[in-house]
Amino acid sequence: MNDKGRGIVAAVVAAATYGMNPLFTLPLYREGMDADSVLFYRYALGVAMLGILMKRRRESFALRGGEIPPLVVAGLLVSFSSLFLFLSYRHMDAGIASTILFVYPVMVAVIMAVCFREKVTPVTVCSILLALAGISLLYRGGDGGTLSLTGVALVLLSSLSYAIYIVGVNKSMLREMPGCRLTFYALLFGLSVYVVRLRFCLELDTVPSWAAWGNLLALAFFPTVVSLAGTALAVRWIGPTPTAILGALEPVTAVFFGVTVFKEQLTLRLVAGIVLVIAAVLLILGGKQMTAWWNAWFFRMASRLRHRRSSGGGS
Repeated sequence: MNDKGRGIVAAVVAAATYGMNPLFTLPLYREGMDADSVLFYRYALGVAMLGILMKRRRESFALRGGEIPPLVVAGLLVSFSSLFLFLSYRHMDAGIASTILFVYPVMVAVIMAVCFREKVTPVTVCSILLALAGISLLYRGGDGGTLSLTGVALVLLSSLSYAIYIVGVNKSMLREMPGCRLTFYALLFGLSVYVVRLRFCLELDTVPSWAAWGNLLALAFFPTVVSLAGTALAVRWIGPTPTAILGALEPVTAVFFGVTVFKEQLTLRLVAGIVLVIAAVLLILGGKQMTAWWNAWFFRMASRLRHRRSSGGGS
């Protein structure tokens, strides 16, 4: 399999596994664990798993001095993104929260335009309007009641944190760092957020059952180690845009588990909201490629036309 094939597989696996967050998190909430404790175990177990994997593969843990500050910032951004998302599960259906989270590529486009003077195209404007329309439909829950404003705000903060993380990685020396090493240190530095919030683990919840340990291990492995490492590999092999496009599987997976496992209601209005949000992201992510394809086709046709005219003139 070539790099493109590997990248597509990695991106699909990363997106699908990240959408499993609610599947393993909600049962832990039902057993009485709070978000900070769940995320502490998630990150700590993820660091241990990646450390063992890197040791077995004899990968280097070494860092250059200049890599430490951006890694600290990256870890904090990923950690706060997780924290805001997990807190939002207390206020709204997990499937809806995961769908609203998927507006992060729109935020990336806005950040790139404002901070790096990337041109704002009509495609960007249309995608933002579609995303806002989709969120407005999702703003009412499956039972017809209005969703918590706190919950929506938390998801948007999670999305913003992740958007800043993506831009930061792409615009720093971390872009060339091996995926496992980047993920290991991002989780390690991100773990510090929960150590502090739990008063240096004095308020850490004990794991209440063997089933809870199973959910924590699965949470650390699938939507953490597999997803983050898969994303890093996919970005390297096929680039950030195709990886983000394939990320549309994230909310689809979350909604699937929310409906099938947790019996969350899926109405026609919610489906329409989900479609609008995903359409907004696909539009903004595919806009550049569609423009490039159109330009390439246009110049090809123009070149052929000029060639025919010159051939006709010479005969």
